[in-house]
Amino acid sequence: MRRWRALLLAASVALAPGGAPAVAQQAMINAGAWSAYKAKFLDATGRIIDNGNGNISHSEGQGYGMLLAYLAASPADFEQIWYFTRTELLLRNDGLAVWKWDPNVKPHVTDTNNASDGDMLIAYALALAGTAWKRNDYILAASRMAQALLAETVVHASGHTLLLPGSEGFAATDREDGPVVNPSYWIYEAIPVMGALAPSDAWQKLSDDGLTLLKTMQFGPRKLPAEWVSLNGQPQPAEGFDAEFAYNAIRIPLYLVRGGVTDKALLTHLREGMSQDGVPATIDLTTGRPKTVLPDPGYRIVNDVVACVVDGTKLPGSALQFAPALYYPSTLQLLGLAYIGEKHPECL
Repeated sequence: MRRWRALLLAASVALAPGGAPAVAQQAMINAGAWSAYKAKFLDATGRIIDNGNGNISHSEGQGYGMLLAYLAASPADFEQIWYFTRTELLLRNDGLAVWKWDPNVKPHVTDTNNASDGDMLIAYALALAGTAWKRNDYILAASRMAQALLAETVVHASGHTLLLPGSEGFAATDREDGPVVNPSYWIYEAIPVMGALAPSDAWQKLSDDGLTLLKTMQFGPRKLPAEWVSLNGQPQPAEGFDAEFAYNAIRIPLYLVRGGVTDKALLTHLREGMSQDGVPATIDLTTGRPKTVLPDPGYRIVNDVVACVVDGTKLPGSALQFAPALYYPSTLQLLGLAYIGEKHPECL
């Protein structure tokens, strides 16, 4: 017990701005936008509904929901989402969450593997909320999840420190072209917080190697990363997956800037490569042709945020109008708006 008290104290100080005790949290998402998001995607049980994916719930969505509730300065909503998460998803013996929950079947958990990005989002949100709202139980839960992530999914392989997408199915021992990674699972803003919660040099190496690898994942005419990449030898699109820059990959530039990465060459390259006439799209890496153009403001805001960071370009009016339709782009839009409001208000 003494070890956990010391860890909680150390994490609280490390997570607070400038290493100082936490101060009252300011909302980064306005109340109207958060109310609209809740009305569309949050049910009474605390479940975030992915309405673009058969109305399932998953650890990623719960983590995003908790992070957005924190950014909206809404402890009651945060607790509601956390309740569902811990009672319905934190069922594994290793401290990580099962990733998929389907309301249309029983039992509702249809895949007991974890999704490492969902776990990291949950732990990150718990750590931020626990520090801001003086909830040691949140920080303790975050610490346990960060330790589990470190033990089960952070590995050294192929000369790099990697984040396996799940504890099962992606390592070199699991498949012939393993290890396989998903570059959109590196949540750069959260990785230093994981280091405060579960101290290890591996976290900094994970962040550094993620950036290094991202710059080598240049496939096809547009030289973009694939969503699933084999690191068995030279990086290449993984077997059994479409060779595409797909929906998950759209968030990579947003994760970079939110994590403080301002490499203009890298951000510009990604923005130009993932766009068709300035609009984000999923890309067939073999041909370089767009598969699906994504005009939703939630997708477009990724390019808008990059333009702000790289060129100082103001966000268009459409990016500031939040009318949630689909879970995933709506989530990206709120994360983008929260970032610009905090770090680049001159672009509003």
